[in-house]
Amino acid sequence: MQRWWFLEENGEAKESPLPSSSPSKQQDPTEKKPKQPKPAGDRRHTFRVLVTYDLLKDETVAISGSCESLGNWDPQQCVQLHRENDGDNNIWCLASELPRDVSIKYRYLICSIDPSSENVHVRRFETHIVPRQVPVCLDDEDAVSKQSPQQQKIDTLGDIDGNIKLDKGWLTSETIFQFKFFDNPFLLKDRVKNRLLYVKITTMNLRLNAESQNLSSLMEESLSNDTRENGIESSTAYSFIEVASLHNPNSTYEQQSQFGCPYYKDDFLFFNVTVAEPENVAYLVDLYTYSSRSKENEPPYHLGYHYILPNFLKKSEGLLELPVTCASKHRPLGMMRIEYLKVTPLLPTRCTLERSYIRYWNKRWTGLDVGHRGSGTSFKASDGNVIRENTIASLKKAVAHGADMVEFDVQLSKDLVPVIYHDFDIYVSLKRKTTLETNDMLELPMRELTLEQLRTLKVYHVVEGRTREARFFDDDLEEHQPFPQLAEALNQIDPHCGFNIEVKWSQKLKDGRMESELTFDSNLYVDCILRVVLEHAADRRIVFSCFDADICTMLRLKQNLYPVMFLTLGVTSRYPSYHDPRCNSIETAVRNACATELLGIVAHTEDLLRDQTQVNLATEKGLIIFCWGDDNNCKDTIKHLKSLGIHAIIYDKMDIYSDKAVKVEEGGSVDGDSGAAVNQQQLPGQGGTIRRKNSHRGMC
Repeated sequence: MQRWWFLEENGEAKESPLPSSSPSKQQDPTEKKPKQPKPAGDRRHTFRVLVTYDLLKDETVAISGSCESLGNWDPQQCVQLHRENDGDNNIWCLASELPRDVSIKYRYLICSIDPSSENVHVRRFETHIVPRQVPVCLDDEDAVSKQSPQQQKIDTLGDIDGNIKLDKGWLTSETIFQFKFFDNPFLLKDRVKNRLLYVKITTMNLRLNAESQNLSSLMEESLSNDTRENGIESSTAYSFIEVASLHNPNSTYEQQSQFGCPYYKDDFLFFNVTVAEPENVAYLVDLYTYSSRSKENEPPYHLGYHYILPNFLKKSEGLLELPVTCASKHRPLGMMRIEYLKVTPLLPTRCTLERSYIRYWNKRWTGLDVGHRGSGTSFKASDGNVIRENTIASLKKAVAHGADMVEFDVQLSKDLVPVIYHDFDIYVSLKRKTTLETNDMLELPMRELTLEQLRTLKVYHVVEGRTREARFFDDDLEEHQPFPQLAEALNQIDPHCGFNIEVKWSQKLKDGRMESELTFDSNLYVDCILRVVLEHAADRRIVFSCFDADICTMLRLKQNLYPVMFLTLGVTSRYPSYHDPRCNSIETAVRNACATELLGIVAHTEDLLRDQTQVNLATEKGLIIFCWGDDNNCKDTIKHLKSLGIHAIIYDKMDIYSDKAVKVEEGGSVDGDSGAAVNQQQLPGQGGTIRRKNSHRGMC
């Protein structure tokens, strides 16, 4: 394993990529924060930035940086800019007092201010690894500070020396509802059922003002803006509505048009609605269609509508089956299905604007070797020379044999502790016996046991329970015990090794069955895992992944430090297909990853070996691609996948299939392959001798 994880875009080691693991001192962003007075500095600097993006209503441009006058990277203390020349152009500026004797780092962002609480919501922000900088003020720079604003440098929002990085923000105090239309969700009367429908969502403010307490005003508030002669602006809530369609090859979130977005047959249409007060917002779903006799440039007619009230959306996810009311006759017109996801902010937040690796990947990081469940899947192996999967010992063995990263599964115990384990179920022995009999075993969902019970009861893997054959007798070896805590792995595994943390979550299958009946709230589930990572990760590089597209969305929106990758099942007969089509092909997975602004996808190797051109579907979109699957457990296949440009290959038995590094105890010597020419070197931070093959093409 090499110290590649800290390489930056220019190939040099930079400062630690993550903040200290000490508890955050930030306040809960839901609390109203008074703006602190900006101290006087030793020099006055004018920031000027050209904004080439169309700002939405309620959006503005701001700046955050490494000094008190720029908010010390706290998004709630960022400083707003203003347009030059009273708004006649797209140049925004700010004159600020800065310390003279230090360089100041800064970033621009697009934000909005919640009018009721004054909380700052980060809409987009610059995510370059090395931020912008105002150098230390030298004596000959006094002349620069005296230049007129028109003579001073103009930055371009999101662009530093031609490198454009302006990514979606994360949730600080706001909530996002995602409304999903897929699997042909409209069941309408015959006269309109084959029409192309346009879907539009409008947020409606349910907060009643003192001046609108009479019956007539309330009646008018209940009508759609599109059915009134004069729509009332105050009836809409403070919100942002974006829509994406997987029917579009260049799938990205966009603003919906006046009459909504078309839903095509077999499409996946999803709306992201950002609101500040979810308990006071209703959602009006309008359907439009064109008459068969409509003329060119003639607008569509309003077909039907339905209101979604906030009490419909109490859970983190759900399915709504709603009637469609005819817009003209106000009679039932049919039904529609809407699946929704609610994403709430992680509180208290630990994220700032100082740095983000949310979509960062060094171009030299290709062909990485990732240890599957540590040293491999132990309950499929036929030989006896294996270590129990997903244990500290298994992870350490993979690291010792050169793993650039280790992949493992994380889920919660009953008492909400993130532990490392793959299967949803376990077997518990009712008696302590050396032989297992049919009536001595009880199958239980893992989620029904606390951490203490998982660590103290005699627990067997599902394979051991079903075959009544114990595979491991390692009760006295602490590092070999199942169910290690995620925090233990973060603290005990070599910090130079990256982690691919797969968040385990039960999904609905295409035939309607659930993989497992989970009782956890998904927001709580993800928050528990994120809090442990944010507290214990320190300098370690983390990549999250999940087969569930909604969990990936949550991981992406709740924090701004760690990248997220979408695990895909693809086209296969080895496993049952999922209800959510985004996971069932590389093409739809790529479109979803682009729309959600994920780092990339983790493809099933079976798909790639069937059609290796599918690699280009991801890389041409600028996505990173990992691969997983039993097919990877072959040296020739691993070599072939690396030749295709796969960024990382997840496989078992790093000690057998990898031709990379082998770490041995001090004074010992082990070659990765007997008789191979090796190059010996000592890596910083590691206690053993590393022997690397000269042919290895990893990161240096």
